[in-house]
Amino acid sequence: MLITKIMPFLTIITITYNAEAFIKATLESVRQQSSKDFEYIVIDGKSKDGTLAILNYNKDIINELISESDKGIYDAMNKGLSKATGDYVWFMNAGDVIYEKDAVKKLKEIITQKPDVIYSDTIMMSETGSKIGLRSDVLPHKIPTDLSWQKFKFGMLVCHQSFIAKRSLAPLYIMGNLSADIDWEIKCLKNAKLVIQYPGILSKYLIGGVSNQKQVKSWTDRFIVLQSHFGFFPNILNHMLIVFRASFRKILG
Repeated sequence: MLITKIMPFLTIITITYNAEAFIKATLESVRQQSSKDFEYIVIDGKSKDGTLAILNYNKDIINELISESDKGIYDAMNKGLSKATGDYVWFMNAGDVIYEKDAVKKLKEIITQKPDVIYSDTIMMSETGSKIGLRSDVLPHKIPTDLSWQKFKFGMLVCHQSFIAKRSLAPLYIMGNLSADIDWEIKCLKNAKLVIQYPGILSKYLIGGVSNQKQVKSWTDRFIVLQSHFGFFPNILNHMLIVFRASFRKILG
């Protein structure tokens, strides 16, 4: 008799590299989910600290653990996508935390509507663990109730930790660009027919990533990504508005 393997409805993917100071919080938020009906994949970049020891200690909740050298975070995220078998994919990288213990349970109810993308706001956290606040309150990017790719003209609108996409429409991340996550979300939304806002908060986001550490390249790469989707002259105008808005806030602040 042929036994058909039942695929999970959701794959959560964590990317790690030398993250022993942050990975425990991420793993604990996965472990505490009230519903266990998901696949969990961890892609490690061959960490040289204690990250692997922590991951191996928590292997009971990890369906697949890969530790090998890679070409950077987006190469690792593409590996995660290639290994995923869930209908939906959710990136929750080292230091990021699933905010609600019943998030997976609520997501399973939401997907009965067959959305292509599910999204929410994000709580921003400092590297010391202190709460900064809701991203839409701290930054000028407000979370719309009707998310579309056209609303990304000023940059990242939804953190990737709070953006869940149907795997069948999710492309690979472009390489060599620090704003590949913006490009990925836009492409997902371009392919999406039904987008649903999650009734709550999906994640807590740890600030201080690669984009923050390499600001000039990040800004340049963002310009390149947005130009590819919105065109050169509209992108110039949008970035002029970004600079004006930032300058105005600085004057008021």
